[in-house]
Amino acid sequence: MKQKHKWHQKKRWRIGGGVILILTAIMLYHRVKPLPPGISYEGEIYTLAQKDVEFLYDLTYDKNGKEVYDHSIFDEVYKIIEKADDFLVLDLFLVNGYTDGSRPYPKLSEKLKQTIKEQIKKNPGLKVVFITDHINTSYRSHTANQIAPLKELGADVIYTNLNKLRDPNIIYSGIWRSAIGWFGQEGYGWLPNPMASSAPKVTARSYLKLLNVKANHRKVVITEDAGLILSANPHDASGFHSNIAFKVKGEILKDMVKAEKAVAAYSGGDENAFPTNKELDHLIKPSGAGQGPDVKAQILTESKVQDHVVKAMDEAESGDEIWIGMFYLADRDIIDAIEDAAERKVEVRLILDPNQNAFGQEKIGLPNLPIASELHNLNKKYIKVRWYDTNKEQYHSKFIYVKGKKQSIVIGGSTNYTSRNLDDYNLEENIKLSSTTESEFIQSVDDYFKRLWNNEDGNYTVEYKTYQDKLPVIKYIMYFLQKIFQVTTY
Repeated sequence: MKQKHKWHQKKRWRIGGGVILILTAIMLYHRVKPLPPGISYEGEIYTLAQKDVEFLYDLTYDKNGKEVYDHSIFDEVYKIIEKADDFLVLDLFLVNGYTDGSRPYPKLSEKLKQTIKEQIKKNPGLKVVFITDHINTSYRSHTANQIAPLKELGADVIYTNLNKLRDPNIIYSGIWRSAIGWFGQEGYGWLPNPMASSAPKVTARSYLKLLNVKANHRKVVITEDAGLILSANPHDASGFHSNIAFKVKGEILKDMVKAEKAVAAYSGGDENAFPTNKELDHLIKPSGAGQGPDVKAQILTESKVQDHVVKAMDEAESGDEIWIGMFYLADRDIIDAIEDAAERKVEVRLILDPNQNAFGQEKIGLPNLPIASELHNLNKKYIKVRWYDTNKEQYHSKFIYVKGKKQSIVIGGSTNYTSRNLDDYNLEENIKLSSTTESEFIQSVDDYFKRLWNNEDGNYTVEYKTYQDKLPVIKYIMYFLQKIFQVTTY
């Protein structure tokens, strides 16, 4: 009997060891597996006239004790849609009207839906592709009210297949792929929705899907006339956030379409819903000559954003300036590049969100408070931090401006400076724009940063010390532990 007991014990160990090996292999493969074709894309460099490049922004700020909304991004989105005659391609992360009901939020999602519907009805031949994330169905727990009606009108609605992407939460996602994910997410919900109290209930399986913490985070609108790359979501609860956007025209629109077609292709979308290459060549003309110096433009997605941001900072010289406006700052490659630039006597100025609010819920300042503390203490002379003075909204901008003596670079779009956003886990899209430092476009970006930094015509930013009295050492430890165990939402 004793020998039989030992034999069963050995068998259990072998089975257990085999399960662990298989699970480990699944985890490692999905962490480093090949990306779908066309993902992590670096487009061609196009030459655009100044008139074909525009910097847009939304600002919420205080002036004489009153909250002021200087917003223009979605007005431009609606205008572009209303001018679409041949095709309309949208890739938007958050599109819903669920809020906490604490204030009358702008009806961004409903206005977007109505604008697209009216354009389809006015122009039945319009090709419409709407790519989005299943966050808008709370991971298949309910219908996306602002998106589903568009499909009924003939739009090709594509929900991104996130399972094809790599896993940032390696341990949990390995377990989810091996066991939990096979049960699906659809069904009757009974749990409170994490998005907002007004949103439909969700299933436990949808919560389990959410814990994989990855997304199609892109924010893009393209027609035959113009393209927009945004940091903003058409999401009602985000309607007061401060954001940025870039509007471009010319042949670069072909690369924007190409980047979206790649997402559709691996997510089961109908590639025939897109304009063909021949149609694009016919509809989109090169940017014509204009007054002032040209602008070089290039589309970047996923980890290519990190490559170009780090390169731009690494090439900055003593006397140059680096300006960063960012919602989340946590990626070590970016932080190291900032620190290296400061050592070369490059002036680094950061405007950061204090990470205190998220859709009506209080946050504890991660990751920006501990990171700002690290940068501030490392080099107080060349690294300066100011916090955007938020109320219940966010400073949701995501871009960098490297100001050289003769040439300057701007890179911006959907991408937060975190590993999840920069290391090929999320889908992201940015645009890189470079021109002479005295050009009209570069000056518009320069004016924006100076306005916020110096509080011109309003109260936008506050001093570093305003938020750094809240135990930054403890928060840095929390940030470090979250990074190790990969349980962050940023």
